[in-house]
Order: sequence, then structure tokens, then C-alpha cells
Amino acid sequence: MSARLGLRFGAAMRQPFRSQMRNTNRRFQSTTAAGTGPEASAFSKFFNSEVGPKTVHFWAPIMKWGLVLAGASDFTRPASQLSLTQNMALTCTGAIWTRWCFIIKPRNLFLASVNFLLFLVGATQTTRVLRYQSELKGQTLPEAVAEKAGEAQEKVVEAVQEPGKVKEAVVGK
Repeated sequence: MSARLGLRFGAAMRQPFRSQMRNTNRRFQSTTAAGTGPEASAFSKFFNSEVGPKTVHFWAPIMKWGLVLAGASDFTRPASQLSLTQNMALTCTGAIWTRWCFIIKPRNLFLASVNFLLFLVGATQTTRVLRYQSELKGQTLPEAVAEKAGEAQEKVVEAVQEPGKVKEAVVGK
């Protein structure tokens, strides 16, 4: 008997609930359409854009500025204390991801700018380290770059020819 009472109550409440849901469909509209008309302010256009603060396309570059600022803060450090591999990695990362920012959709110029500055900081620091190392050896900068490239090429060839040996060197066995 109590089950029938529940069924009757459910049937009685179904119609008002459905009509209430039909009236509130406006809540589920996309936010990209709001504030993009000709009367919208510049702030509301930015806030509701595809790369605005509501998306990861805005917050990822904000966080990446930390890398740029950390690299720029190393300008005050002597070149003897800088890592060549770390700064080369920053240079390559900045160059690769700057290009990628122009390929992806939506095209994110804010992310491209932070990656380009990361490239510039890394290239500056890499140049400082290579100049320092060339001064120690009495070489010119192009000679130092050629020597480093030769060392890297030898390591790659060794890794391709004997992958087990490289693994042992990395793991420490």
C-alpha cells in the first residue's frame, strides 16, 4: 500500500518538476556567447574569450612566467655557476613551444610570448656559459660551440651503438 502512495506522489510531482526545468534552460547556455556583442566592454570580451582567465590557456602562461623569472634572476650569477644543459633545455623548450603556440587552436599569443622570452633567457645564459668555458680553454666562441656539438654527437652515437652501456651508466649498475 505504501508503494502506491509513493508512485502517486512521484507522478504528481513529475509535471511541475519538468515545467520548472524547461524554464531554467537559460542557465546551461555557453559563456562564450555572453558579452561578445558589439556593446560588450573590452574586459568582458577578454574575460569570456577562448584564451581568457576562465581557461587553462590563460593560467598556463601565468605559471610559466616563473621559469622566465627564475632564468632572468640567474643573470646576476657568475657564469661558472650556471648549468649548460639546463639552459640549453630552456632554450630548446622556448623555441619548440613558441612555434607550437602558432599551430594550436585557439592560437595563444600570450603563451607564445612567454615561450619566446624563455627562449631568449635560455639563449643568453647558454651564450654566457659557452663564453666562460671558451675563455678557460683559450678558444673562440665558435670553436667552443663546435666542440660541445661534437661531444654531444659522440654521446648519441655511443647510445645508439651500445644502449645497455648507457643504461648502466645512468642507473649506476
